[in-house]
Amino acid sequence: MVQQPINLISDTVTRPTPAMLQAMFEAEVGDDVFGEDPTVNALEQKVAHLFGKEAALFCPSGTMTNQLAIKCHTRPLDELICDEFSHVYQYETGGYAFHSGVSINLIKGENGKIKAEQIRAAVKPVYDWLPISRLVVIENTCNKGGGSFYTLDELVPISQFCREAGLALHLDGARLFNALVETGESPIDHGRLFDSVSICLSKGLGAPVGSVLCGPADFIRQARRFRKVMGGGMRQAGYLAAAGIYALDRHVDRLQADNKRAKQIGEVLAAQPYVAHVRPVQSNIVIFDVLPPFTAASFLEKLKAQDILATAFGTQTLRFVTHLDFTENMLARVLEVLEGGVSGFLPG
Repeated sequence: MVQQPINLISDTVTRPTPAMLQAMFEAEVGDDVFGEDPTVNALEQKVAHLFGKEAALFCPSGTMTNQLAIKCHTRPLDELICDEFSHVYQYETGGYAFHSGVSINLIKGENGKIKAEQIRAAVKPVYDWLPISRLVVIENTCNKGGGSFYTLDELVPISQFCREAGLALHLDGARLFNALVETGESPIDHGRLFDSVSICLSKGLGAPVGSVLCGPADFIRQARRFRKVMGGGMRQAGYLAAAGIYALDRHVDRLQADNKRAKQIGEVLAAQPYVAHVRPVQSNIVIFDVLPPFTAASFLEKLKAQDILATAFGTQTLRFVTHLDFTENMLARVLEVLEGGVSGFLPG
């Protein structure tokens, strides 16, 4: 049997556990476009309840849930405000412009996190020649920020300002549960601060497909129509929704293990002579810079030769992401390699 490589490219590489597959196999399904899939309906009700919202919508991806939120919160010629590292800006193909006809106002935060006073300074005055500031998007945890996360104390001033200023506030919570297991805070307390919330089921939670958008009932009815026009209407989607329900019921607490393993990797990397900098490791993402003669590409080749897969985040920058399928034995192997325990790994 060929040994599978240790895959740290992303937490999206996970596969359903046998028990999750069984739950999917046993799901009761219908046609979700007609609202008749009971398992999808149950997932949507579950997520809405978790975050204290009236309704929710199951979608194929987090990109779709974010784009639906932008579409529903804005009109053409508006703008959204977010950190420069935000997923909606970096990794969604300019969808804010394509789908919604809005511009983007970027803030330079700290490891992907912004503050209320920065948002206040970014809001544009109302002139004919300027877009109207309409929406703020927060990513928690922030992927490009190295898995950095906001606490409730940091989010409350942002939420208060947005409400005072008449700005909608959307949470891109793709890896929110990785943050919540660290802080001990509850989803419902976060939900109260935002007009809409998106969570991803196919990252650390381990489901194969899907994200959920939640918010007020009228907002979700509108999002459902836009989901259809974007091609996101699914039929017997309950097989996928069942995996999401299973993940929310059984895979949240175990995210602590992913976060712990990422921190162990970060600590070892920080002590290596070939590493220039490691961003603070707060959850399950490790971003670090290597020194010459290494480049990100050459470092990846060295890792691949040891059956370890990762991804480049720049010419000298790499990312590891821990996840459900990354075990203690795999961690030990990765640490051994990073510490130069394998002959020829370190530069000559």
